[in-house]
Amino acid sequence: MTRGRTAPDLADRYGLARPGRRRAVVVASAVVAVLAGGWLVWTAWFHGSPQATSQLVSWEVLDAEQVEVSFDVSLDEGVVAQCRVEALNRNKAAVGSAVVVVPTDAGDADGGRITTTFRTTSEATAVDLVGCTTPDQRRPR
Repeated sequence: MTRGRTAPDLADRYGLARPGRRRAVVVASAVVAVLAGGWLVWTAWFHGSPQATSQLVSWEVLDAEQVEVSFDVSLDEGVVAQCRVEALNRNKAAVGSAVVVVPTDAGDADGGRITTTFRTTSEATAVDLVGCTTPDQRRPR
């Protein structure tokens, strides 16, 4: 305590609480939370349900310059996809690749099994299905 002075009243020093300001902060926080939650739900749904997906089924090295690959494609109705397959040598360097256009009438209405043969520059020891893309889905799946 100081001599001759009284401790200032907190309301005089900092002002009175304004109830309207607290209400505005709560409402603004609720709006931001609803918008962020909506964006999170939309993002999870959009990225969790791609238009095209693919899965490698089998591959076979036919000779030192050819590989045969089979993979399954699942498409949304009316979607055309491009699927990329790469052949790799023992050093994991790409020695060949193929881009296969998969229309909606491939196999059945939603994709199906695709088998393709493509040339390589040297003997492949592995095959990588990079994935399928569509005009609205740029990330291969």
